[in-house]
Amino acid sequence: MATENFSNRFRDLDAWPSLDILSACYEGQLAAVAAVHSALPAISAAAEEAIARLRRGGRLVYVGAGTSGRIGVQDGTELPPTFNWPDDKLVYLIAGGEGALLKAVEDAEDSVEQGIAGIRNADVGPNDVVIGVAASGRTPFTIAALQEGKARGAQTIGVSNNAGAPILDVCSHPILADTGEEVVAGSTRMKAGTAQKVILNLLSTLIMIRLGRVYRGLMVHMRATNAKLRRRSEIMVSQITGCSDATAIDALRQANGDMKLASLIALGVNATDAQEALARSDGNLREALSHFPNVTS
Repeated sequence: MATENFSNRFRDLDAWPSLDILSACYEGQLAAVAAVHSALPAISAAAEEAIARLRRGGRLVYVGAGTSGRIGVQDGTELPPTFNWPDDKLVYLIAGGEGALLKAVEDAEDSVEQGIAGIRNADVGPNDVVIGVAASGRTPFTIAALQEGKARGAQTIGVSNNAGAPILDVCSHPILADTGEEVVAGSTRMKAGTAQKVILNLLSTLIMIRLGRVYRGLMVHMRATNAKLRRRSEIMVSQITGCSDATAIDALRQANGDMKLASLIALGVNATDAQEALARSDGNLREALSHFPNVTS
C-alpha cells in the first residue's frame, strides 16, 4: 500500500527546522488536492447515478472507520444546513459506533459482521447511495458494508487512496485519489484524508446542485436558522430578483422563509402560482421561472 510506504526523503524529518517541516507537510497537502483531478470523471459518473436514486427518495449512507469515517460524517452533516437536505435522508455507519467519532476504537474496523449489520439495520435498499471511504482500501468493515449494500441493490461508491485496493473492486463506482506515501509514514489523516475530504465535497456538492438546491451559485435551499443566515437570505432574494431589501423581506415573510418561493413572489408571481410552478419543477427555481416567460431575474 503506497499510503503505508516510508520515504527516505523524510528519514530525518524530526531533526529539520520547523519551517522546513511545515513546508514539506504543505507540499503534501497540495499534492493531495492535485491527486483528485484524475478522479473527476469518476466523481461525476457517481453523482449522476446518485441523483436519480435520491430523487426516488433514497438516502446518502456514509461508511468508514477512523479518519475516513469522521470525514464522511463531516461531509454529511453539512448538507442539511447548507442545502436543507433532510436529516432522515442521511445515515452514518462508523466502525465502533458514534463514540468512535471522538475516541479511536482501533479494532472496530476489522469487523465484517458489524459492517454487514449496519447496512441491514439501516434497511438499505435500491434507492440508497452507499459511500464507503478507506485510505487503504482494505478496511474489512467498510468493504463488507459496501458488499452488503450492493447485494441489496444500492448504489455503492468506494473512495480509496491506493490503486488496486479491494474496495475499488467491490463497488459499482470506484473513486481513486492515489496520494502515495505520507510525510509521516502511514499517517493517512494527512494527504489521504485531505484528498478524501475534497472528493466528498465535490461529490455531495455536485449532487445538491443537480437536485436544484443551488441557483446562480447561491444556496437558495439553505436553512436560515440564525440572524446572519436570515440576512443572507434577504440579500440573495435581492440579488436574484433585483428587488429592494424591503421587498425581499416581505416576500420572505409571505414565503415563510423559502427563498425560491420568495424570489418568485418578489418578481411579481402570485404565491399560489409560484408554489405550483416549484412543485411541477421538483423545486428547481430555474425551471420554475421558465413557466413565467414574462418574468425575468
